[in-house]
Amino acid sequence: MRTPVNVICMKWGTLYGPEYVNYLRAGVARHLKRPFRFVCFTDDASGLRDDVQALPLPELGLPRGQGDLRWRKLAVFGRELHDLQGSTLFLDLDLVVVGPLDGFFELPGRFLIIRDDDLFRAKPLRRLNPARDRFLHSVGNSSVFRFEIGQHAYILDAYLADPKGAAGRYEISQQFQSAQLAAHGDLAYWPPDWCVSFKNACVPRGLKSWLADPKVPEGARIVVFAGTPKMSDVLAGGGHKWYRRIGDVRWLHEAWGA
Repeated sequence: MRTPVNVICMKWGTLYGPEYVNYLRAGVARHLKRPFRFVCFTDDASGLRDDVQALPLPELGLPRGQGDLRWRKLAVFGRELHDLQGSTLFLDLDLVVVGPLDGFFELPGRFLIIRDDDLFRAKPLRRLNPARDRFLHSVGNSSVFRFEIGQHAYILDAYLADPKGAAGRYEISQQFQSAQLAAHGDLAYWPPDWCVSFKNACVPRGLKSWLADPKVPEGARIVVFAGTPKMSDVLAGGGHKWYRRIGDVRWLHEAWGA
């Protein structure tokens, strides 16, 4: 029997309702064959199904009232994370599972994450600053990453040592996280076709979007809603722009629903 694994997510505030957690758990159950424990760290467990284990949000360790809540995800890198142990896959709530997940636990590497640039179209103007371009090309998008509980405490340690400096040097936490991982030789990426952007990989580009509906690219396992439109907008029939039509997305409703 294969070793059980953890799949975790975080929900705080009111941006995402409990259905995001419940449907995410259902998607994981459909596509992950090995035994798993599904945990949601949250400040409000109301509405979560019985097959979701709700635990309090891990603390960053900063004095009350200090620190940017957008950096809260770094708390999962503490030496302890409640009673969890072993291989753990973190999933954001604004994504949908569309393919097999077992490979996310089988791919070799101490830490694996989406390369942020794999989700977006090329940005030629970034090359005007080569050093900045190289760094941004290395940044991992923390919508989907795998790690071992307690094995990357240096990320949280570095943040707690100078939280103001970290926020001053890096725009968002995933940039800081990636820099720490790279410095320790732990930064590695998922195959680029595993985690794809809805807007940039599923929706036909430009005028082609008026002739064809969005579809899941071959080989994709997770569709991420990076930037806009948000998944809630698309599910409600919105997200259109004058230069981009979003057509029939029944596959999205089927993949996201319970």
